[in-house]
Amino acid sequence: MYDIVIIGAGPAGLSAAIYGQRAGKETLLIDAKGFGGQIINTPDVENYPGIKKVSGLELATNLYEQATELGAEIVYEKAVGIEDAGQHKKVKTESAVYETKSVIISTGAKNRPMGLEQEEKYTGAGVSYCATCDGAFFRGRDVAVIGGGNTALEDAEVLSGIADKVYLVHRRDQLRGEEANVKRLREKENVEFILDSVPVELVGDTMISGLKVKNVKTEETITLLVQGVFVAIGQMPDNQDFADVARLDDKGYVTAGEDCLTGTPGIFTAGDCRTKKVRQLATAAADGAVAALAAVEYINNIN
Repeated sequence: MYDIVIIGAGPAGLSAAIYGQRAGKETLLIDAKGFGGQIINTPDVENYPGIKKVSGLELATNLYEQATELGAEIVYEKAVGIEDAGQHKKVKTESAVYETKSVIISTGAKNRPMGLEQEEKYTGAGVSYCATCDGAFFRGRDVAVIGGGNTALEDAEVLSGIADKVYLVHRRDQLRGEEANVKRLREKENVEFILDSVPVELVGDTMISGLKVKNVKTEETITLLVQGVFVAIGQMPDNQDFADVARLDDKGYVTAGEDCLTGTPGIFTAGDCRTKKVRQLATAAADGAVAALAAVEYINNIN
């Protein structure tokens, strides 16, 4: 039996594993997608305290190595449920059951789709949610990036060095990302801003050949002749499998405060999957520490 099972091996989960192991607790990480979470897709992290600049992959790798060198275990499986039997819990995956004294839900969030017809059909055939992963496939082509936050700005910057033309499509007249990111992007000659506009239709046969966008103020529709559409309009939680042991809000996030308590004894939460105003790498790492120390205190009290 483990002391702590952590569902999700992103920054919050890895941080929790580090703190759990340092407290002498046997810790298991479960994540079907590997370690690192969304941060591995970020080319440059420049806002993590104490580190001026590092790639997301390098930072995630460092966290993983730190956790595993301390003795944390990791399995690459999808957790599908939690059974609460008081002081003993069972975390069920698609292929196994892991017994534990406590659980930390740190599932992060998944990419939010545009909601367009045939979006799923074209995923992998022109539609992507990761410029770092798929940008190289669009060298010398024209692409569109959907979104106005930091992720969209970073994606557009990455793609500006690969694609011939990059259209940044945002539904408002002002971008939401950091001004430093906006300034860098405005200096790119091959980046064009399409503001006050939303995507309405994907055009193509087996592959994308265009994207129709509508101006929300004039209602004029234009077609951007692009071969790639990179979606960066935020994220959504993936917590439904745990709704019987952790209360969710109307958007699907685990309801918890800064103490990372779910309301169910022995079950905690950390990172982007919980209700919070700020979802950043630094706050995810902090959540992991808080949740792990809360789990340690809980375990010590029941032993």
